[in-house]
Amino acid sequence: MRKCWLTLLFFSGVSTLAIAADPKYPVSEIPEELKKGMYAVVRDSKTEIKISSKSKMVWHEYKAITIFNVKANRNAQEVVYYDKLSKVTSFKGTVYDAQGNVIKRLKGNEIVDQSAVSGFSLYEDDRVKIGDLRQSQYPYTVEFEFEVEYNFLFFIPSFRLYDDDEISLQNSSYQVSYPAALAPNFKVHKIDDPINTEVDGLEVVKWTFNNFKPEKFERNSPDYVVPYIRVSPTVFSYGGYDGKMDSWESFGRWITDLSKDRKVLAEGTKLKVRELVKDAKSKEEKVKILYEYLQGKTRYVSIQLGIGGFQPFSASVVDGNGYGDCKALSNYMIALLEEAGIPANYSLIRAGESEADLLEDFVASQFNHVIVSVPNEFDTLWLECTSQNNPFGYLGSFTGGRHALSINSKEAKIVKTIEYAASDNIQSRTAEVAVTPTGDAKAIVKTRYAGLQYENGNLNYVLNNNHDDQKKWVTNNTDIPTFDIVNFSFVDHK
Repeated sequence: MRKCWLTLLFFSGVSTLAIAADPKYPVSEIPEELKKGMYAVVRDSKTEIKISSKSKMVWHEYKAITIFNVKANRNAQEVVYYDKLSKVTSFKGTVYDAQGNVIKRLKGNEIVDQSAVSGFSLYEDDRVKIGDLRQSQYPYTVEFEFEVEYNFLFFIPSFRLYDDDEISLQNSSYQVSYPAALAPNFKVHKIDDPINTEVDGLEVVKWTFNNFKPEKFERNSPDYVVPYIRVSPTVFSYGGYDGKMDSWESFGRWITDLSKDRKVLAEGTKLKVRELVKDAKSKEEKVKILYEYLQGKTRYVSIQLGIGGFQPFSASVVDGNGYGDCKALSNYMIALLEEAGIPANYSLIRAGESEADLLEDFVASQFNHVIVSVPNEFDTLWLECTSQNNPFGYLGSFTGGRHALSINSKEAKIVKTIEYAASDNIQSRTAEVAVTPTGDAKAIVKTRYAGLQYENGNLNYVLNNNHDDQKKWVTNNTDIPTFDIVNFSFVDHK
């Protein structure tokens, strides 16, 4: 599934030669109350989304922000993503001094255009344009304006009233226009009702905000702390595949269509599956055998191209090449299980220890990962197919204790993954210590890690490292000032 990227930029000095023009956004026009305790003020911000059809959308963004000190300098950079299904049709930037005089206009050759391949992928077709107008003299005001055309309607840019509690808003607006037949889903939190109008045959929904100071909140607070507007299409087309998001059931059908006819295995692999499970005594034993076969045969490689961010490679490709991303490996796992007569579900989830859980009442593509779930009498077996090391059935902090959209050919429904209770997450230690008259000591220490403690200090990865790396881990995770390791061992009870 698609993810977001952090782009690192290097600062270079910019000429402060003033360019004659009418003053714009002088700092003197900011109300004193909006400046108090703030390191920046949004002078004006306009987000306009225009939906023309189920495969056409335009996003127009305008913003001007006055920056008082270095803490707000990141707001003097603009980053715009695009790929082969979208294009940036315009990108402009201007910087003004405290009096509102133009210091510099962003030139076309100063806009960086580069690949946006993330660290976890081998290749992606995502690209990014970057404009940088950072200055060394304060205060100053930056103005950015860009427009992106999309040849699909799958994601609709949403809106957060603020992301920083030390940046106030002078003027801001968010607008979505659309044909009545393509009315999107809206989820509004801590924001008043919009103004609804009709312009040129399109429905227009608009929110406006003036002279607003944000409430204080802690970093990494959950999304519901900040007022927001989320939007998703009800009818859409993406990569030539039409679908609906009017319910989780309909969205699940679209996901199912993407993997249609992609679970075909070679005859040799079918024979291998039957041979592997022929002596298994239970469904759980069969699933474990095939999961460990997957782990030994495949590795995780991410390649994201166009619709490939959502459509898995066919099972035969993974079987032949021995690699795939989360979608492809999960699809392959399901194909292996089906050959053994075991139904399994393709399950979309928002993975990551610090990621927010699914908003169940808002149908949208909120996911970045795929795992497999296998119904098993009165419980469920969960399989993380991208890991070559995970114990059978272990999800851990990456996907445990949150909601997933579990999909098969008959239905799609929201389910909860394994919850790791405090009583399951154990680190217990015993030590036999012999102290000599001189104050030296020898100790035999045994520590048991269970549940989420299996990940303590990346222990789950260290288990498969070489001897020297394991010794370093023991040294770094032993809280004694001076000691020598005589010997050590790890035993992984999967």
